[in-house]
Formats: sequence, C-alpha cells, structure tokens
Amino acid sequence: MPPLPLRFGGTVGGMGIRAVVWDVDDTLFDYTTADREGMRAHLVAEGLLAGYGSPEEALARWREITDRQWARFAAGEVDFVTQRRDRTRVFLDRPGLTDAEADDWFQRYVTHYEAAWSLFPDVLPVLDALAASHRHAVLSNSSLTVQDRKLRTLGVHDRFEVILCAAELGVSKPEPGAFLAACEALALAPHEVAYIGDHPEIDGRGAADAGLLSVWIDRGGAYATLDPPAGPHRIASLSELPRLLGADTRFGAPSTFG
Repeated sequence: MPPLPLRFGGTVGGMGIRAVVWDVDDTLFDYTTADREGMRAHLVAEGLLAGYGSPEEALARWREITDRQWARFAAGEVDFVTQRRDRTRVFLDRPGLTDAEADDWFQRYVTHYEAAWSLFPDVLPVLDALAASHRHAVLSNSSLTVQDRKLRTLGVHDRFEVILCAAELGVSKPEPGAFLAACEALALAPHEVAYIGDHPEIDGRGAADAGLLSVWIDRGGAYATLDPPAGPHRIASLSELPRLLGADTRFGAPSTFG
C-alpha cells in the first residue's frame, strides 16, 4: 500500500517520520473519566453534593471552572499552582481561602482522582507496535511534576526518551514554540516528527501549524459535529496510527473518518 498523502504536503511513511510526540491527558491517559469519577467521590466525601441538583451538575461546574482556569494558565496569566488554587476557590465560592487551605482541599481531591487513573486500552498495543520503528516523547500543557508521576504510576514512563511540559518550558500548545521545543529536544526537524493529541485546535491545528505531522484522535466522536481544522489527520483509535505512519505492524484499520 502506498504512503498516505499528507493534507499539507509530502507523504506519510515510516522513513519520513522518525519520532512520535504524545499528548498525555485524554490521549494516553483517560483524564476525563478519572476527573469525573475522582471528583464525584471527592464531593461525596466532602459532603458537597447537597448544594447541587445532581452530581452531573456539580461535575459540569467543576469542568467549566477547570477549563476557564486552565485557559488563564495557558495564556501565561497565572502559574500552574495558582490555577489549581483558583479552581478550588471559585468552585467552593470562597475567594478568601488561604493558599494552604486551597492546597489541602485540592490534594484531597487528587487522592480520589488518582484512584481512578487508567490508560486507554489502545495505548500499550500501539506503543508496543511502534517501539522498534519510532522514537517517542511527551509534550503536555501540564507540569513535569504532575505528568512524570502520572506516567510512572501508569507504567509507561520509560517508553519516552523526552518528557516536556508547559509549566517548565514557559510556552504552551498551541504556540509553535512548544512543538518546536519537542523537536529540538529530539534533535529532529519538524517534518520528521508526528504529534498525537486529542484537542482539534490546541493539538491538531497547533502541531500542523508548527510543521509536524499532526494526528488528532477524536475518541468516541466527541467532536463529531465539528468541521475538522485544516492540517491534522483525524483518527478514532490509536490502532489506526501505525498504518498512518507506514510502520510494519499487525495494525492497519483504515480511519473511519476518511
């Protein structure tokens, strides 16, 4: 089978792409499920569910606040720890909460959150399939402290030769500098690197604009109604990735998105 055409020029093939750089949350790690189940258990333990019409309403509010505070961090308005504390203050509607009180509350949530950690089932098979043919790295909009521990706990830390995070880099996705920093750390040109992430703009368009082979994984059709951004290839499962990269593996199901 000939190499698949890139939407922004060139060809996809094992000889062209030498490394794969991975997003972590909701790409390798099932963050959404862990966050939902962890927060549900935390709210029960804290006796806070009574203030909401339903657990879903409380979880939706937590997600909305998380997204808003994360955007402030990504824009450089606050540091990583501050966005965590502000998430807690806003969610509890307690602006006067001290840093220590906010940290304690968040750490109690983290205990429940970590109990729900898991990889997606297609992660280990694809990492195994690509282990011999491609180098692997991580680029996350989180902090190295958080993601290093997460990857170790999930048993995949040693799969990656480079782990980069926005909090330490000082630049976050979708800025080209974040993706180019990963390429530089691997001593490869952008066209030799593929980036895999779950967000169509932050990951998909960002990586494509930086000149990497951009692969956007849309698990479960979460963005089914969205017109895909120009540039990234859209897949539904990581089992599609080896064929896209031209790797010689047992995988190779065609993309359900075309």
